[in-house]
This record gives sequence, C-alpha cells and structure tokens, in this order.
Amino acid sequence: MVAGLRSRLGAANALLRLVATGRLRILAAPPLFLEHEEVLKRPEHRLVHGLTLAEIDALLAELTALIEPVETHFQWRPQVCDPSDEMMLEAAVNGRADALVTYNIAHFAAAIERFDIPVLGPGDLLRRMKP
Repeated sequence: MVAGLRSRLGAANALLRLVATGRLRILAAPPLFLEHEEVLKRPEHRLVHGLTLAEIDALLAELTALIEPVETHFQWRPQVCDPSDEMMLEAAVNGRADALVTYNIAHFAAAIERFDIPVLGPGDLLRRMKP
C-alpha cells in the first residue's frame, strides 16, 4: 500500500487501482491496517506521496470498504526475518490468501514452503492477472 501511493506509475499503484475497481481483494487484520496507516502518515512518506493527513484518512476510510477483514486466530511467530512482517504473514495465512504480495520477497523465503502461499512482487501479480 505504501509503495502504491509513493509512485503513481509503479506496479503497486496499478494493484491499488485494481482494488478500487473490485478486480483484486486485499486481506488485512486490524493491527496490520493500523500499521499501514501509521507508516503512510510518516513525514518521509507524506513528502513523497504528497497527501495530507486528512486525505490519508479519507483514502483509508474508502479502503476499509474494499478490504476483506481477517481475524487472526493463530500466530506463528517468529517465521520471517523482519519482525514487522509477521502481521502480514499472519493475515495471509489466517485469511487463506491466494498470494502474499510484497517487494520484500526475501523476507518471507523461510515461510513460503511451510504455509504454501506464493509470495509475489506486485509486477508478478499483475502479469499473472492479465488475460
């Protein structure tokens, strides 16, 4: 989500547009969503994406209607090399995601086989979705 707002021309932004049109569904547990909100509001990201705090709040309010909420029943920590990525893996596993999409593919290398969820870059997912 952060990368998608930082570059209007990148693959992550194209995925956000697919979410907006209903062609792609995002899964998120509440703690993960709140973490994304905090990151999007950091000054260094606001400087790049150019959104005000009010615009971020409005965007996130619209996004909540498009996100499939995930209840985290189980936590398998630690599974990934970066502790901040644990919530993303748990949302994918508990939500039975078709794929976990990230630019940090290497962070999830150890968990890929255990949970049988493909980890894809945004561009990889876009290529898979094209007819």
